[in-house]
Amino acid sequence: MTRRAARRPPERERARAGEVVDRLERAMPEARIALEFQDDLQLLVSVILSAQSTDARVNLVSPALFARFPDAAAYARVEPEALWPFIRTLGLFRAKAKAIVGAMRALQASHGGRVPRDRAALEALPGVGRKTAGVVLVHLGAGEAFPVDTHVGRVARRLGFTRERDPGKVEDRLTLLLPRERWGRAHQLFVWHGRRTCRARSPACERCVLADLCPKVGVATARSRGARPSGSGRPARRRAPA
Repeated sequence: MTRRAARRPPERERARAGEVVDRLERAMPEARIALEFQDDLQLLVSVILSAQSTDARVNLVSPALFARFPDAAAYARVEPEALWPFIRTLGLFRAKAKAIVGAMRALQASHGGRVPRDRAALEALPGVGRKTAGVVLVHLGAGEAFPVDTHVGRVARRLGFTRERDPGKVEDRLTLLLPRERWGRAHQLFVWHGRRTCRARSPACERCVLADLCPKVGVATARSRGARPSGSGRPARRRAPA
């Protein structure tokens, strides 16, 4: 079945998206990836490890892991269990070890041990999905992508840019709202904004630089989760575009 082309958002919505990124840039010019890495391979491994783990915790375990496994060949020679002692404190460490070893064996077999700078080739690696491939490309400066993690998705929905939950569909929408050259930077700014201000359970709307641009979709629900709302009914939810 042929996928229908997404409709281009109205000019006013694209202008609002541009203003959102401009304001976030002014507020957080220091925004950058928190993972610590020295080369392409270390970045790929760190991003795989960061799933359902904080970047700070990944940074605690990665130096010893990188010292023991300096290249793709070193990972490819071992079984996943050899990685466990280094990453045991991270969530899903067994699955992550399997993904890393599988990806490194594929790199050795098909890419000379080097990380490809092509999204399709990255996504073809075991354990590397759309988001991981996008993050790697963005931070290698190797291609335009707008990877969607939990923070990016939450910020996009609260801003009313989409009501989709599927990360791929959210990315499709966001890439229509902004020019290609802004995707990578906007991704990082959305991540930081989601961590610092637009948090899942307690969004700090009172100090948000986007307050007058944001319809706050779902924020009333997030703030009152677990509590009975006052009044005779639920707060009205604003609808966001698909």
